[in-house]
Amino acid sequence: MDATAADCCAAERDECGDSEVLCLRRVGSSSDWLRLVEKTEITIGRGVDVTYQLLSPTCPLMISRLHCTFRQTEAGQWTVTDNKSLNGVWVNGSRIPAEEACLLKLEDSIEFGVPIKGNKVEFHYVLIQQPLKDIKLFLAKRQQDGAKPAHAPKKPKRKLAVEEVEPSTSKPKLYRLSCADKSADKSFAKPCPLSPLKGQQRHGQTGTGETASSRPIQESEGPSDGTSTPCDLDNLKMYSQNIMLLREQVDDTQRQVASLEGEPCQPDSLREEQVRELQGQLEALRAKMHGMETLEKSFSETKRQLNEQKTQHQEELLKKQLEDALQEQKKVIDELALSRQGFEEILLAKNKELEVTKEEKEKARAQKEEVVTQVTEVLENEFQCIICSELFIKAVILNCAHSFCSFCIKQWRKKKDECPICRQAIQSQTRCLALDNCIDRMVENLSLDMKSRRQELITERKGESN
Repeated sequence: MDATAADCCAAERDECGDSEVLCLRRVGSSSDWLRLVEKTEITIGRGVDVTYQLLSPTCPLMISRLHCTFRQTEAGQWTVTDNKSLNGVWVNGSRIPAEEACLLKLEDSIEFGVPIKGNKVEFHYVLIQQPLKDIKLFLAKRQQDGAKPAHAPKKPKRKLAVEEVEPSTSKPKLYRLSCADKSADKSFAKPCPLSPLKGQQRHGQTGTGETASSRPIQESEGPSDGTSTPCDLDNLKMYSQNIMLLREQVDDTQRQVASLEGEPCQPDSLREEQVRELQGQLEALRAKMHGMETLEKSFSETKRQLNEQKTQHQEELLKKQLEDALQEQKKVIDELALSRQGFEEILLAKNKELEVTKEEKEKARAQKEEVVTQVTEVLENEFQCIICSELFIKAVILNCAHSFCSFCIKQWRKKKDECPICRQAIQSQTRCLALDNCIDRMVENLSLDMKSRRQELITERKGESN
């Protein structure tokens, strides 16, 4: 008790001062910020016994009853623990393991739950530290008994009665009513009286046989506009449960009538009165049950009509979607046909260009071959030695301007010292490097046979000269 009072006094001093406090700022909202009070265990969930209660309007089960717990360590740092929640706790985009404390620091992103249908996370917070006076207006209200000191013992949970947890569908209890005008030991069983709320509900639904038979007609005319509401389905379930209860009451009343008929010890007047009373109760219960069955039939018929309308609407919607898809497909096919036609035209033009280019290349190659042939013939005629009928090898020019191979003219001058062509006396001979270079370049473009033959001649003449 003293520690709790001290914590409360410390919290009051914080609220009065300008000290900075830690809180969870909700992203995209200027309200419902969650303050983390020092030395206090903060619990979050959709249950009642939590510090901050989070209720999702879109998905009620998004937050568990006791979703997570925030605790402060001895060093003053805060941790968050996932209490085996269904949709988990996410810190900086990663889900933390269950029942393991995760250390937090400023500007950490904390998310409770997961996104629904591509939307953002509904409960997204960021851990910040700001002066209390600046964020006091944005803080969410805490539950009365939610925030508990870390050292305070947990209170035992109160067990709820069956009626508080869910509506009772069991058979109503029977109790014994003694008759004032009868003997003290003579009594009979009656159903226990309903609570005022249940009595008004059951009385409004099935008062008498006549009102019960007229009420289903009014109820069945309600959903004639073609819209289905969840309330109608809930009412149908409730009426089915009430019919079961009424059938059980009818069976109990019939058993009571049979038991009274089998007791010969009672006086005739008392027995007849009890039988008449039970028969009246039996007739009333049968009338109520008939009204409930009629109402159930009307709801079932309405539900069937709504399902048929829904199915018809879905078929129309599917037909419309199919027509739209066929139109889109037709448009795509038309576009592809146009593209194909364009590509075919482009291919034809390219083929024509290729044919023209091919013809031009063939013409150019033929012209080149013809030029090469002519040049080769000219070279063979002009650069051939008249003595050996080969291309000049180490060409020399005589004083008469005629050219011969150096080896050939040397061998010729051993027999005659005159030009083999013009018969002039040979007075001088000079090497012609221009002819040698031109012949060497021309030989590079000749065939391998021609090159090997020329090389053999050069080697052979070198050997003879030596």
